Amino acid sequence: MDLYQLFKTRTPIIGVVHLLPLPTSPRWGGNLKAVIDRAEQEAAALASGGVDGIIVENFFDAPFTKNQVDPAVVSAMTVVVQRIQNLVTQPIGLNVLRNDGKSALAIASCVRAQFIRVNVLTGVMATDQGLIEGEAHQLLRYRRELGSDVKIFADVLVKHARPLSSPNLTVAVKDTIERGLADAVILSGWATGSPPDLQDLELATSAANGTPVFIGSGASLDNIATLMQAADGAIVSSSLKRQGKIEQPIDPNRVSQFVEAARQSRNFKDESKSIPSVKLHL
Repeated sequence: MDLYQLFKTRTPIIGVVHLLPLPTSPRWGGNLKAVIDRAEQEAAALASGGVDGIIVENFFDAPFTKNQVDPAVVSAMTVVVQRIQNLVTQPIGLNVLRNDGKSALAIASCVRAQFIRVNVLTGVMATDQGLIEGEAHQLLRYRRELGSDVKIFADVLVKHARPLSSPNLTVAVKDTIERGLADAVILSGWATGSPPDLQDLELATSAANGTPVFIGSGASLDNIATLMQAADGAIVSSSLKRQGKIEQPIDPNRVSQFVEAARQSRNFKDESKSIPSVKLHL
């Protein structure tokens, strides 16, 4: 997968729009306009702050369904994404929680969004929604049926979950790419707001063998320079909120500061790659 072709940079920063509760969710407020208004404000804040892409997810619909969401959620997310596309030029992605990759792919294909995030593409994970089984075989066939070129970003050993088998990061990364046909893989910490271990990122990048590896949680102004040395990009939300609190809206100033720090780190990374190695003859 060519990140530059999609994001116009080889080390993209993707900001997340956490949608307010949608129809049929336990905390649905009955006002879709309020959901749209908040989503537009957050997308505009992310875009003005300089992110390279935006992903939209039904984050506040918890507790989530395991797989297929209600059709009303699909309809609402379709409307929201279209409204965001009218505001920003950045590539747009979708994550339909907890693991409805098929709905995400359907929405993305219809509105011409560019990518989706799938929490469990391969394997079996024990989660607070129960056991979630990867359905890569269905999702990849569905993408072909739709004639879609939407990219699939897949989590490996996703947060808020535990694998049923012994976790082997190298095997999980390779299976997700080689057997699940993911276009990019995502590595997170144990929960929302928790960063992945740097050594795990390095291991995942080595196992991915050229397939992009994204930081999926916990990226912040304090750690992005370090984490980006071992990753190809980052998906970020919590640290961009006002006061760093997940329930708060996106803070444009935090976005700008984060993006600037990320750019400095990726410029250093690009420069270090361009420095030729020198052999010493003793």
